[in-house]
Amino acid sequence: MRTVPKLTLDDARIMMAACEAKATEIGQDMDIAITDDAGVLLMFHRMDGGRITSVDISISKSFTASAARKSTRDYGKVSQSGDPAFGIHVSNQGRFMIFAGGLPVFVDGEIVGGVGCSSGTPDQDEIVAQAGIDAFMATLPG
Repeated sequence: MRTVPKLTLDDARIMMAACEAKATEIGQDMDIAITDDAGVLLMFHRMDGGRITSVDISISKSFTASAARKSTRDYGKVSQSGDPAFGIHVSNQGRFMIFAGGLPVFVDGEIVGGVGCSSGTPDQDEIVAQAGIDAFMATLPG
């Protein structure tokens, strides 16, 4: 048996607050989702200007990042016609996202969750997600 780290609700709160702060800083309200290592939703927030159509997208980005243990941007790069992951976006009942904004969260090499953001440009979505991860990582010992 092995022992693995797990995200807590307090961890998700830290990430969410940092994501919201970064979104405000760059002037882009977001839909922000945080999932655990299995892709199960821990926390979601749609900022006032976050797009209604991005609610499901942000949740699915977070699901993809945590369950697949890879950024959604990376999957986008290998999922075009003729590439090794072509067609993967229709897996998991269409929840598999292949555009930027979903990032996995690792602690000591173990996946603990994912952060998915949507409503901005792909780069903005990813910057906001990374801010949440950076804030969480700053709370870890050593």
